[in-house]
Parts: sequence; C-alpha cells; structure tokens
Amino acid sequence: MEKKLNHLLADLVVEYHKLQSFHWYLKGYHFFDDHAKLEEYYDAIAEAVDTVAEDMLMLGFKPESTMKGFLSISSIEEAKNQEVTSVEAYEAILADFKYLLDEVKGVKAAADESGDYLTSTKMDDYIEFFSKAIWMVGQEVR
Repeated sequence: MEKKLNHLLADLVVEYHKLQSFHWYLKGYHFFDDHAKLEEYYDAIAEAVDTVAEDMLMLGFKPESTMKGFLSISSIEEAKNQEVTSVEAYEAILADFKYLLDEVKGVKAAADESGDYLTSTKMDDYIEFFSKAIWMVGQEVR
C-alpha cells in the first residue's frame, strides 16, 4: 500500500507543477477564463498532495518528499517550460486526469482489499473530482 500511495503522491506532485506551468505559460484567446481554471485545478491537486502525504503518515508510511524522488517514480510527464495554448493544455490535462482517475480507482481497490478505510474514503473524493474534471475538460477539447 505504501508503494501505491507514494506513486500516487508523486503523480499528484508532478501534475501540480505541470498545471502551474500551464497557468504561467498560457497564451491565447481564452487566457482569462483558462488561467483561472488552471489555478483552480492546481489548488485542488495541491490539497490532494497534502492529504495523501498526511494520510500516509497517519498509517505509519513514509511519503516521498523530494522532487528527485517524485520524478523517479511518477508516470506523469512534466510540462515543457514553454508557452502553451488552451487546447494544448487541456488535451494534456485530459489525458493526465484520465490516468489519475484510473490510478485512484486502483488505490481504492487495494485499500478496500486491505481494510484501509481511511485511504478508501479519500479515494472516493478523488474519483469524484477527476470524473467531473474529465467531463468538463472533455467539453472544452471537443
């Protein structure tokens, strides 16, 4: 369980920085609306990072805490340190959020199997968040 949670934590940390990069480098017609939406998403992911790490500590696990460590185990690709359009950003976010939804479902299943109800309950929140975000972002990239 510790390995699964550290992988999720790493993916969330990298996704947070990716969203922040998109927020900073966003260019184009929808800048004002999309700039705010990206901030909303990275704020939500930042909260999830803190929650997952604190829950790991409550369970007696050791959460990864270094960027080098996160990057070594994350499956999320970092943003490119360059300008991005709304369409480019949302296409990347949609793919990442679909991946993260599958990941949190897998963590929930493992938590249920091991009787870890604290983790299982938290994953329900993330399943709801990513499901709604996927639907919303999917409307943007049609």
